[in-house]
This record gives sequence, C-alpha cells and structure tokens, in this order.
Amino acid sequence: MTQKEMVLAALMNGEELTAKQIKSRFNVGNPYAVIQNIRFDGYAVYLNEGKTDSRGRTRASKYRLGTPSRAVVAAGYRALASGAV
Repeated sequence: MTQKEMVLAALMNGEELTAKQIKSRFNVGNPYAVIQNIRFDGYAVYLNEGKTDSRGRTRASKYRLGTPSRAVVAAGYRALASGAV
C-alpha cells in the first residue's frame, strides 16, 4: 500500500489528521503534496483550520474527507464543459 493510499484510507475511516501526523505516522516527506494528489484523484479533502484558544495558543489545522458543495460540483462540470480539463 502506498503512502497516499494509507492516508486516504485513514481519512475514509473518518480520521482527521494534521500535517505533522501524516508526516510521522505514514513516513511522508511532504504531506501537502500527498493531500493534493488525493484531491486530484477526485476526493473532497478539507482543511479545518485550528482556532486560537483563550491562552493565545493556536490548535493545529486538520485534514478531513467531506462532501463537496453543489457550487464546487457545478464548477467542475463547467470546467469540463468548457474544455478546461
């Protein structure tokens, strides 16, 4: 199983992963590139940005698998229809 397949399997199981977790758990050198490749395969991977708590510390941003909005799907169809893809 490739690194991309392992990350995708974890996301498909409902896990939310930080870039640091992807890097260490799956031995990935560039977690952002792996996420981009998963997106290019047609999966809707979202980044939930970490919020700052009351002490001023920022929580880590996490990647998750989700369902694309109608606007995103419509934009994809428009791109296909115009020959952009």
